[in-house]
Amino acid sequence: MTQKTGRFAILEQFLADGIHYMFGNPGTVEQGFLDALWEYPDLKYILTLQETVAVMTADGYARATKKPALVQIHSGVGLGNAIGALYQAMRGHAPLVVIGGDAGIKYAAMDAQMAADLVGMAKPVTKWAATVNEPSSLLRMLRRAIKIASTPPMGPVYLCLPQDILDAPVVEPIIPTLTPSTRVVPDDETVKAVAQTLVAAKKPMIFVGDGVAYSGAQAELTKVAELLGAEVWDVDSGEVNISYAHPLYQGATGHMFGSSSLPITTKGDVNLVCGTYMVPEVFPELGNIFAPGAKVIHIDLNAYEIAKNHPVDVGIVSDPKLTLAKLADAIKDILTAQEQSAAQTRAAEIGKAKADKIAAAKAADQAVRDSVPLHFSRFMEELAPLLPEDAIFFDEALTSSPNIVRYKPPSKPDHYFLTRGGSLGVGIPGAIGAKLANPDKKVIGFTGDGGGMYTIQALWTAARHNVDAIFIICNNRSYKLLQLNIQAYWQEQSVAKHDFPLSFDLSKPVLRFDEMARSMGVEAVRVEKPEEIAPAIKQALAHNGPFLIDVVLEGDVRPDMIGIRCGQ
Repeated sequence: MTQKTGRFAILEQFLADGIHYMFGNPGTVEQGFLDALWEYPDLKYILTLQETVAVMTADGYARATKKPALVQIHSGVGLGNAIGALYQAMRGHAPLVVIGGDAGIKYAAMDAQMAADLVGMAKPVTKWAATVNEPSSLLRMLRRAIKIASTPPMGPVYLCLPQDILDAPVVEPIIPTLTPSTRVVPDDETVKAVAQTLVAAKKPMIFVGDGVAYSGAQAELTKVAELLGAEVWDVDSGEVNISYAHPLYQGATGHMFGSSSLPITTKGDVNLVCGTYMVPEVFPELGNIFAPGAKVIHIDLNAYEIAKNHPVDVGIVSDPKLTLAKLADAIKDILTAQEQSAAQTRAAEIGKAKADKIAAAKAADQAVRDSVPLHFSRFMEELAPLLPEDAIFFDEALTSSPNIVRYKPPSKPDHYFLTRGGSLGVGIPGAIGAKLANPDKKVIGFTGDGGGMYTIQALWTAARHNVDAIFIICNNRSYKLLQLNIQAYWQEQSVAKHDFPLSFDLSKPVLRFDEMARSMGVEAVRVEKPEEIAPAIKQALAHNGPFLIDVVLEGDVRPDMIGIRCGQ
């Protein structure tokens, strides 16, 4: 009787752990286990045309399922291609299990073609990275990788599987991986002290991140916010941690500049931070971000993030859901009628200010409603009422994102995913992954023209596997976010406003996303005028299979200068 080898056993291990998709791009040193996939029809291979797309599609799938997603990449060059996407997954705590091939342990001394320090390359962008060097530990290390990826704080892991290890007989049994429980709560005295501090606040503030969503703590967070009459701000988040339509939800702190966040973080006299860290801008505030004398309470399963950058008065390593539930009960027990009335007054004032702000934004939208080139607010105004209630958005629209949430405020957990991590390109592949995780729901991916071009070949994957998702390109013919950022830089440096660098301009030659989509088997339309919006949306919603809408938007571009201006 022939003994089973590693190339078959790893596939059985994945199936034992409930993994049914492998997102990848093949290479020669992975040929053995890819060939073995014929014998395991329950493990479906989603073919992508570049490793970035494989990682980002898996990222979308992992975010939608809250479970580990499996990625297969090639050895050194494949891992190199995947580094930026892995950084994105690491910053977003996506539980990815990335397996990479290698020619074999026996060739390690040869410094041969394709040789590389694979673990050294992967370590900076993963939670854990290793190589299997001994056949008898193949499944042991694979289970370790899955466990580490899926244990909070979650994140991507990398495991190199040399070909000679996979061709050796397996001596280990196949058993499901154990992920340890992290459902831990603080002691009663700590919770009571936190409740007393929060109830005594005149201006309580709450800052939350995706630790809330991954714990399933949305209802508990909402209850605490309502009891306190506290503003709730997202920080470094991409999930629905509280309904965007809730009067107390105020949006997100700054992404780029600490100066944008400082007016928010200095509002409160007591600050509750949960499931995130303070504060993730590219150019963060180096001084104190809280008001003088303000108290800070931080709840997170990731001890590293507590008091990482700024002082904290009470730090609690615990599960957000159970801790917030216990905290809500403690607040109710001590809240006086006067304190309850003050909280209700605060909540009413916060809600009115938010409603007024939204009304003003929609009034401004009406002023440009019929403009050409289009404003994305008009597109969202027409899209929102045509969508089913349970539609899922994967949002990499960046500068167009405020229009999305203004007309379709996300309210259901796991129905809205915002890009996180800083890398472009996740909008199309992320939507593919979310759709594979939710085959019975309408999934719409939003991206810009810049982000779309990073991973445009993902459309081919959608067509090949008939992924019935809709892709919206917010085509402003520029890197608009860079245009906004450089204006802040000019102001900071006292530089007079002038033409944007032409390297921010994508207007020439014209990017025709509709034509690119059709060339890869995806039906598409281009929308340039208001009267074209509704027919395009209805066509997309009725279509069976992937569909792309290229929405041409207003933009500050100078195609007349491209090829003429010296140096640009």
